[in-house]
Amino acid sequence: MAHTLNDTIKRVTDRVQERSEALRGRYMERMRQAAAEGPRRAHLSCGNQAHAYAAMGPDQNKLATEHSPNIGIVTAYNDMLSAHQPFEKYPDIIRNAARAAGGTAQVAGGVPAMCDGVTQGQVGMELSLFSRDVIALAAGVALSHNTFDSALYLGVCDKIVPGLIIAAGTFGYLPGIFIPAGPMPSGLPNDEKAKVRQKFATGEVGRDELMRAEMASYHSPGTCTFYGTANSNQMLMEFMGLHLPGSSFVNPGTPLREALTVAATERALEITQLGNDYRPVCDVLDEKAFVNGIVGLMATGGSTNLVLHLPAMARAAGVDLRLEDFEDISSVTPLMAKVYPNGLADVNHFHAAGGLGFMIGELLKHGLLHEEVKTVAGDGLHLYTQEPKVADGRVVYGPGAGETQNDKILRPANDPFQSTGGLKQLEGNLGKGMMKTSAVAPERHVIEAKARVFHDQDDVKVAFKNGEFTEDTVVVVRFQGPSSNGMPELHSLTPTLAVLQDRGLKVALVTDGRMSGASGKVPSAIHVSPEAAKGGPLARVRDGDLVRVDAVSGRIDCLAEDFDQREPVTADLSGNGHGVGRELFAAFRANVGLAEHGAGVVV
Repeated sequence: MAHTLNDTIKRVTDRVQERSEALRGRYMERMRQAAAEGPRRAHLSCGNQAHAYAAMGPDQNKLATEHSPNIGIVTAYNDMLSAHQPFEKYPDIIRNAARAAGGTAQVAGGVPAMCDGVTQGQVGMELSLFSRDVIALAAGVALSHNTFDSALYLGVCDKIVPGLIIAAGTFGYLPGIFIPAGPMPSGLPNDEKAKVRQKFATGEVGRDELMRAEMASYHSPGTCTFYGTANSNQMLMEFMGLHLPGSSFVNPGTPLREALTVAATERALEITQLGNDYRPVCDVLDEKAFVNGIVGLMATGGSTNLVLHLPAMARAAGVDLRLEDFEDISSVTPLMAKVYPNGLADVNHFHAAGGLGFMIGELLKHGLLHEEVKTVAGDGLHLYTQEPKVADGRVVYGPGAGETQNDKILRPANDPFQSTGGLKQLEGNLGKGMMKTSAVAPERHVIEAKARVFHDQDDVKVAFKNGEFTEDTVVVVRFQGPSSNGMPELHSLTPTLAVLQDRGLKVALVTDGRMSGASGKVPSAIHVSPEAAKGGPLARVRDGDLVRVDAVSGRIDCLAEDFDQREPVTADLSGNGHGVGRELFAAFRANVGLAEHGAGVVV
């Protein structure tokens, strides 16, 4: 049954379509031209093909002489990331499934995948955001061999899915399906882990107890179970129609997980130009899909990192997204989920409570999603309200949860945890940024206090240990933008600032850097643009300035009378250019775009 589309969702979609008309038109013209050339392998010389098929063993003759579809696998496998370790066995599963269905599959190439959990607070985090663009480049190299009729993208975590989407959009004439690995089973509850982290920050417990808590939380293959960027990515792929329905949060090593991988392989063969249901990525990744993705982000209380990634992803598909689109969609999207750090539950509990299928059904019913979209599963987002099961080793779909199974975790759209999605655009004389408010207590949505200015997150921790924070404070951490040092996450500040909050102080963070998808209860104005290294207004803030961070009116201002007349300070950033591979990324720091546009290098 069709439901009337919400006026704001319609208005934002119309605005994005109008704004993107020229960009999207050029993009689609290129995609149609590439598609008109037919299956890519038809244009390879005999020598080209011999090189491509030499290692294919029993499939070699089929590739050379038959008109059967060939899948290119782009994998982010490594066994350092728990979320990506399960991908080790996926190529064999995919090859066997393709062969049984009359097709073939090859690993086209691998892309790097770094773990922000490992690099958090470390120098390596300065490469993290740029790894997204490296992943896009690496996937582009893999697909440039031009021997594939469709692609399967194996990736989960923070920069990996956005980088793969940029590549998939660039090669948009190819059909493509994203296959996840699923979350690890639940371990130590996230709120208990957070308490141990705060106790460690104050010296109440030692590193041995901290280590026990961390290992009990991150304990097996699969995605971390809190609702950070990695799991926000998985949600996004369902809302945008690039996963098979219901596949995001199925645990690794289960019969359903493997059956979904087989089903994705079979579907990737069905939607090539060689069949009757050609579904290139360019037709899936349109303006409506990106609006649906933003709705999903708001309804679930997802990661602020996606506010950086989505504009870059969209641009690769000829779509122009801006911060005001996020804010306007947030204003009408109910927050339906409470998953850590917005609540005590983890993604396994969320999935058991009804998960994405229930949520998509509710949002469709209330006119908050576009139903009439193309997806890899077929036409219409209603397909994503279904629930997959295993019968005789194969995936079968049936009706999903018609109602929430736990209203402390997941609520209907007409009885949400809060009426808006909890994302606020901030703009004022300090620039333009944003705040995730869904986990911030309402009484902390407006903070006005004296500034303490830092150029390094470690200096904040030193000041804390020295007992220097004794009054309400706005902590300004600047020269953390993409051209300064790669825009690292400052998530390791969260326990420190949370302790100050728990002591009764009013505190906020203002930064041109990022916070993690796991950021929680501390009001944080992040991604402030233009960044200090570009002479942005943050470079004019001084210790003791009165700063107002107002998530109610959407303002971020320094109240000093002479603020606009000051000369911006500069910082010695020479130390950011070497060590742990930073030398290799000088060109990225020099050419990266503004944070409000996605901090892109290749798009």
